[in-house]
Amino acid sequence: MTKLISRDSGLEQVRIPIHSDIDIVSARHAGRSLAEQVGFSSSELTLIATAISELARNIIEYAKFGEVTLEIVNNGSVNGVRITASDTGPGISNIEMAVRGGYSTSGGLGLGLAGVRHIMDNFDLQSAPGSGTCVTVTKWKL
Repeated sequence: MTKLISRDSGLEQVRIPIHSDIDIVSARHAGRSLAEQVGFSSSELTLIATAISELARNIIEYAKFGEVTLEIVNNGSVNGVRITASDTGPGISNIEMAVRGGYSTSGGLGLGLAGVRHIMDNFDLQSAPGSGTCVTVTKWKL
């Protein structure tokens, strides 16, 4: 279930619990809606939706459940969309390898985090084994 957390100064923040594939669809939809409010182009909307999908899929794949928080942000002169994907799963033992393309512990192509890092403007990953993971990315409307 999508939950609107706040609407301050016309800016929104939405939290989506991630437990299944349908939650990924809900998060993508909510993210596109917020990004449209900011004025992102169609191709930028696709990039934002792709980042949301990758981050939410990682939650399901590795932690089983978590949440995605989406918000419209402003750095003083430019608006953007911030995506935060967090979980309390097993964490990432080697962050450097995890954000490098071609590395995967699930047998996939290993493009998820590296791809998200590439298509977003800001990327921050906090994780430790046994402590869960929090990935925060931002796309600015330049």
